[in-house]
Amino acid sequence: MFSILRSLLFRLESEQAHALALGSLRLAQRFPAVLSILKAIYSARGKPVTAFGLTFKNPVGLAAGYDKDALAVRGLGALGFGHVEVGTVTSLPQAGNPKPRVFRLPQDEAVVNRMGFPSRGATYVRKRLTFKPKISPFEYALRRRLPNSDLVIGVNLGRNKETPNEQAVLDYLSLVQVFAPVADYLTINVSSPNTAGLRQLQGRAALEGLLSQLHAQRTMEETQLKKRIPLLVKLAPDLGDAELDDALDAILRTGMDGVIATNTTLARDGLLSARAGEAGGLSGRPLAVRSEALLAKILQRVDGKLPVVSVGGIMSPDDAVRRLEMGAALVQLYTGLIYRGPGLIRQIVRALPAEAGARGG
Repeated sequence: MFSILRSLLFRLESEQAHALALGSLRLAQRFPAVLSILKAIYSARGKPVTAFGLTFKNPVGLAAGYDKDALAVRGLGALGFGHVEVGTVTSLPQAGNPKPRVFRLPQDEAVVNRMGFPSRGATYVRKRLTFKPKISPFEYALRRRLPNSDLVIGVNLGRNKETPNEQAVLDYLSLVQVFAPVADYLTINVSSPNTAGLRQLQGRAALEGLLSQLHAQRTMEETQLKKRIPLLVKLAPDLGDAELDDALDAILRTGMDGVIATNTTLARDGLLSARAGEAGGLSGRPLAVRSEALLAKILQRVDGKLPVVSVGGIMSPDDAVRRLEMGAALVQLYTGLIYRGPGLIRQIVRALPAEAGARGG
């Protein structure tokens, strides 16, 4: 069934196909019966996993970038994800880079994107995460009983395009304040290749200065809200060994709660597709080797001090199981959904060994 649907979607321009898929899930979440049907089709019972103080019903999550503005969180939850990371969200609304900006590479099972953080802004996304529809008390009660209440929600935070790196901390501080009350965890994105200069914030001095202020802000929010607010940092797959050591040292020294590895890559090794030369970040199967290699290095360097979320090139259950067996606490999907469909979530959960469980602080 999905192969037929994919062939139809692949006739559309990449961003149009994505908008259609996301819009369908957004529509579906208006109808409790439809969400129940989706759950019956796609969800599988998994063993809960504990990471950075949160409990996930399974270790399979949706990576940031798919639902940038939190339009279809409940619809996505019905597909069986243990967590959904929305965003990247910027403090102020911005359009992102000019279109076309997303390109499929079918021969490589990959995607190149240069989106540039298109976002409706923090105020809009927060309203989406706290939205309560105007419906009858009976229907509201029915929706409340739908099996999405155990879905962990993360919010991925980025600076606006026009904000210089010297002032980036102000964007991130504002975003932490906005989303601390409504998110289960927050991710600091300093690794997208599509916002000029952003990756420079992964340097030791810049990153430690940024994260130390965010940690202080997070601590104040935790005191006020009386809830724990894990902060994670998403890193690029293109870091050299010395750069990775610097970034991880800054992450550990500033009290962060986890690492997400990795974002998209600028590398173009061995690609076959005609659009391989498009500018932007590459995701999908060609990223797998690079992402796994960085995962192994990070796990060795943090030595159990922090949980690590693995993302990048997970296209099959075997890919996901291997990352978890390497030591990742969680995995996240994006491009795998484009080429394999939402059934991939259930396939991964069913492939997990029965003893898979809690890991990571």
